[in-house]
Amino acid sequence: MSKTLVTFHAHPDDESLLTAGVMAQAAAAGHRVVLVVATSGEVGEAAASFRGDDHDDHDALGATRRRELARSAEILGVARVELLGYRDSGHPRGDEVDAFTPAPGTFAAADPSEAADRLAEILREEQADVLTTYDPNGGYGHPDHLRVHEVGALAAERAGTPVVLEATINRDLMTMGIGLAESLGYEIPPDFSPAVIDDWFMPADAITHFAAVFEDISDRRRLEQALLQASPQVGPSLDAFEEALHALVADLKAWLPAPPAAAAPTVSEAYTV
Repeated sequence: MSKTLVTFHAHPDDESLLTAGVMAQAAAAGHRVVLVVATSGEVGEAAASFRGDDHDDHDALGATRRRELARSAEILGVARVELLGYRDSGHPRGDEVDAFTPAPGTFAAADPSEAADRLAEILREEQADVLTTYDPNGGYGHPDHLRVHEVGALAAERAGTPVVLEATINRDLMTMGIGLAESLGYEIPPDFSPAVIDDWFMPADAITHFAAVFEDISDRRRLEQALLQASPQVGPSLDAFEEALHALVADLKAWLPAPPAAAAPTVSEAYTV
């Protein structure tokens, strides 16, 4: 029996980073997949060339990211895309956090009840069986991600959506990976130090569900193509990231035993309820 999955995200590209595997699998299995995005990601971190001729045009970046969102949705098999039209709140860091006040019109400044009503209307229209949102930490603490968690929970309650899954990442695994990379001589950016990520995402013992999102190369290629649509935030640095990742994996192979020959290459997405 066909079901309806609604995935709620803060910015274009978040769908590719956090729930693309579940979305693609659901669509391939004949289920209806609906993508709701709160903002256009106008103030996301991106190369100046994506910000128009004067390199400071946030609307130009937002337009680029909306086009990429549409391409990502097509690749993943999404049946409907809805943008709620709030502006990106931006991501304060360090000393900026305590003094942060979201600007009018941004998602973080929006009335949570009003935003929840808008999402609940979509959930009712679609008769959604499952809604995905974010964990209580908003992943890495972005104000818009925190608001997705809050608004999503409220909307699901109002619409009577029976299942809410909160997309997250295993924080313990991240911490272990960073520590291992440091021990192998890799320089870790200050924003990814263990102290900084101590309140990111969720610890392993809080994760209730894992979804295996690909087991063969064709699934992997589809997810990679969806991720590559996020060119302002991902594309310019993807080659360098992949090169560094391959180098790290090569180092790890010298330290870790080889997996059994029959083991399938599986990647999972993590969720909490």
